[in-house]
Amino acid sequence: MSTPFPFTAVVGQDDLRLALLLNAVSPAVGGVLVRGEKGTAKSTAVRALSALLPAVDVVSGCRFSCDPAAPDPACPDGPHEGGAFESRAARMVELPVGASEDRLVGALDIERALAEGVKAFEPGLLADAHRGILYVDEVNLLHDHLVDLLLDAAAMGASYVEREGVSVRHASKFLLVGTMNPEEGELRPQLLDRFGLTVEVAASREPDQRVEVVRRRLAYDDDPAGFAVRWAEEEAAVRQRIVAARELLPSVRLGDGALRQIAATCAAFEVDGMRADIVMARTATALAAWAGRTVVLAEDVRQAALLALPHRRRRNPFDAPGLDEDKLDETLEECGGSDEGSGDGGEGGGDPDPDDDGPGGGGGQPSPEDGGPGGGDTAARPEAGEGGEPQPSGAGAGEQSPVRAAEPFRTKVLSVPGLGEGAAGRRSRARTEHGRTTGARRPRGALTKLHLAATVQAAAPHQRARGRSGPGLVVRRDDLRQATREGREGNLVLFVVDASGSMAARQRMSAVKGAVVSLLLDAYQRRDKVGLVTFRGSSAEVALPPTSSVDAAAARLESLPTGGRTPLAAGLLRAHEVLRVERLRDPARRALVVVVTDGRATGGPDPVALASRAAGLFAAEGTASVVVDCESGPVRLGLAGRLAGELGGTAVTLDELRADSIAGLVRDVQGAQGAHDAQRTRRTTQRRAA
Repeated sequence: MSTPFPFTAVVGQDDLRLALLLNAVSPAVGGVLVRGEKGTAKSTAVRALSALLPAVDVVSGCRFSCDPAAPDPACPDGPHEGGAFESRAARMVELPVGASEDRLVGALDIERALAEGVKAFEPGLLADAHRGILYVDEVNLLHDHLVDLLLDAAAMGASYVEREGVSVRHASKFLLVGTMNPEEGELRPQLLDRFGLTVEVAASREPDQRVEVVRRRLAYDDDPAGFAVRWAEEEAAVRQRIVAARELLPSVRLGDGALRQIAATCAAFEVDGMRADIVMARTATALAAWAGRTVVLAEDVRQAALLALPHRRRRNPFDAPGLDEDKLDETLEECGGSDEGSGDGGEGGGDPDPDDDGPGGGGGQPSPEDGGPGGGDTAARPEAGEGGEPQPSGAGAGEQSPVRAAEPFRTKVLSVPGLGEGAAGRRSRARTEHGRTTGARRPRGALTKLHLAATVQAAAPHQRARGRSGPGLVVRRDDLRQATREGREGNLVLFVVDASGSMAARQRMSAVKGAVVSLLLDAYQRRDKVGLVTFRGSSAEVALPPTSSVDAAAARLESLPTGGRTPLAAGLLRAHEVLRVERLRDPARRALVVVVTDGRATGGPDPVALASRAAGLFAAEGTASVVVDCESGPVRLGLAGRLAGELGGTAVTLDELRADSIAGLVRDVQGAQGAHDAQRTRRTTQRRAA
């Protein structure tokens, strides 16, 4: 077993170390989500924490780590009454991003089922992590079916397995720690809310600190064991402080004044639900215990807010997490100090020295590089200049300067029909290696995912003919069945945007750009590749070749000028060429073409017929397509809908693109139906009266 990097040897990263230590003091805080760029010691610090956790007592021989003082009455290895127990180090279990469902929750013990003919449960990672740490590196890349299972276990404190004739329930209470690089996508809101605290980490810009990081890392790589010995004294001191804080924790008093500050802060930042209030209260209590006090002070409430609220406050889609510290201070001041007196240390004894809090005991302020509240503008893009923009080829007279995109919104889910086999993602249905099991088939080539129930069912009718005499099952190769799984894939979303003069009304183009930015955000969250083709004047251009960088697409869109004729056919042909090249590079990734236009076609001889023939190329190849109809005004020609028919796709208006448009449509229909019914009732009453 390799020697882990010592926790106390991590340079800087005070917020990260403090958040991890608070969870070590009080696991009820709910875990930590660590966000930051690569190479910032996120994983190193998390893995080093396990060495500082106190040992745990477990029932001897229990695979589910039952506490001998309060064993789980439903433990599959139970009952445990008066049994022997042993002490062991707290576990840190790593959940790989590519883990299977069976590995996470457990499954039927295939070896015993086939050899002995008995049903036996083989525990998974959720059982191993009970009373320890469950660590997920790159948690934002975790497959959705695993996220669902993780949410269930985190919410209920237990794991339920109902599959392949096995029905098992076992306790699974763990400290959830995740690390992620926001550049690779965001977390689902449900999972994000399950993390008690969040911290943003970034590499230091101080040369001296960077030198010390390199010096310590090189020393550790040369002699891990010797390096650990040099830091053993500091490690032991922190370990003892964690034990002392745990013992003090039940004595810490959270007064009404501190509770009012917590409630007022959560209300001021408009967090959803009550979990934020509870997490803040537990964090403030843990902070007091870590500082050796028995009373919660205003400074504890402030620090708890900085750790517990950034990922819970309501913000626009492209806003960076963070809190407005001036607003936080105003809220705490308006609510007044805690009733124990936040200035004199209360009954905790003495004025705490913020510089004497040991590892991670510092101020916990977010880095100025985080940008504070709403770091950056809505789409995290620079302002488009009014002049000096390079003119694309074919720019005609009457070109207008770029306009800003309207506020993004949550869009409907646009997906590719059918069942694909592309890279894992979150958009369209696909056959995947990791996903829910949907059936079984004979293996084509090597067997990779055994479907046990189907295999047993195939072998069962032949047992007498094969001379079976014992409990074991006689299985031949022809009996083996491969499990078929279904999950979600990422697609290539190619935007074909009309930037001609017919779209040039500033308010209209702002709404169009806002819709495309919203779709780009959706593509970012669903792990798609995106591309951008624009057409105006006399030609079309690839503004952005297919890429995973959605920010680049948003930036190109922001600086897009408008004006000139509408070469719709040129735009479609250029998009068709982009797809042809991309299929050669990545044949498994299916494409979704999103054409944003009012459907008009001008310029050149017979532009409408040319556009119709170009659209027919997509229909002939079966390429999934959606036309976002940007036509406005009281008189509508329906050209976008006609284009969608020629593409073999569907058409949606800008209003229908919103995720809440269906609910609004239902309300409108119900309201119209109600008015119609009321009018019919009045007419009936009038006829009867006459």
